[in-house]
Amino acid sequence: MKPIFFTALFLIGSCGFSQQDELAVWPNGIPGALNNASFEEAYTYDDDGTITGISKVSKPTITPFLADASLANGTAVIVCPGGGYTHLAIEKEGYKVAKWLNTLGIAAFVLKYGMPSDETMTDKTIGPLQDAQEAIRMIRRNAEKWHLDTSKIGVLGFSAGGHLASTLSTHFDEKVYEFKKGESARPDFSVLVYPVISMEDGVTHQGSKNAL
Repeated sequence: MKPIFFTALFLIGSCGFSQQDELAVWPNGIPGALNNASFEEAYTYDDDGTITGISKVSKPTITPFLADASLANGTAVIVCPGGGYTHLAIEKEGYKVAKWLNTLGIAAFVLKYGMPSDETMTDKTIGPLQDAQEAIRMIRRNAEKWHLDTSKIGVLGFSAGGHLASTLSTHFDEKVYEFKKGESARPDFSVLVYPVISMEDGVTHQGSKNAL
């Protein structure tokens, strides 16, 4: 069965959830990575000191937001924030969305994917895709610990993150790194929110295309 695509707009609410620490997507080393100590994460903040954006990401992570046990239904979603493949709108299109999903009983995993860069990647065109593929495989490997149904793991992305979500949904079996046989990266459903859905001139978001 092919993944189901939805394009959606929604209001964000919040209530009971459990945010856990960031987990490295590649604890044993990032495939195709170039060592560049000067390429360090940079942050933007709101007036309250909350981190709202992250740029120059070179060490991908997922941050689990688990629904309260009284609501949890076994469904999980990887959330891919947008930002034109140059930064991540990590609060508005990441953490806030994850908290809202928790109110529906859905576990959420905010993906801080690597920003495509010739400074840190041997092939920047596949960098974000390999992060997304490994993230979904990682979640399936830990499904029992997080009380998830391995057949109900999807992906949701905004803007450039929507492009990444759609790329994962259509290129889930593309071998962009070495992985263990039998570990599927196929999303069971996909939600694309104002996505960058094409790289064709005239219809694409030029900034995203240039960055990737």
